[in-house]
Amino acid sequence: MTSYAVFLRGVNVGGINIKMADLQKALKQCPFNNVKTLLASGNVVLTSDLDPAAVKKEFEACLRESFGYDAWVVVLTDKRVADLVEACQYPADDESTHSYVTLSSDPGMLDELVTAASDLEGTALEANVLERLGPEAVAWLAPVGGTLDSPISKVSAKPRYKSTTTTRNLRTLIKVRDAAKALSQI
Repeated sequence: MTSYAVFLRGVNVGGINIKMADLQKALKQCPFNNVKTLLASGNVVLTSDLDPAAVKKEFEACLRESFGYDAWVVVLTDKRVADLVEACQYPADDESTHSYVTLSSDPGMLDELVTAASDLEGTALEANVLERLGPEAVAWLAPVGGTLDSPISKVSAKPRYKSTTTTRNLRTLIKVRDAAKALSQI
């Protein structure tokens, strides 16, 4: 049995509202165990005998059937989430900046997103603002109050990236790591 973290894209924003209790109830019909939701922003940890691709397929199908929207998720093992948190050199808390991690189920699309964000006119990203954590993740900084104005945030909001990417602040990723690790010890 493998412990997974599942990150939902676009939940409880833009008119897609899902109560976490309803999500847990819907997921009971899937081949998952020990399902736990974290925060209200679409973070789930669970265990399953399925591989990551099959967890993604089952999870998205469940969301589409249960909640009637075009659902997309990124699935990572508990170990991979821990590796990404460990690799991030940005602070989890800072008075002037927030640290974020954009996760992707398609490394090629993440490459494209990073290039597009870097190419935004008049918003050249400094090398120390983006940190590639692995093929499926990039960490970035935004000034407090300026997250939605950051180049990578603007680009990742485009429909092209909807099916493959989602972003979490580093504090959330740490909470998900800890919850997924706890499941792996059951």
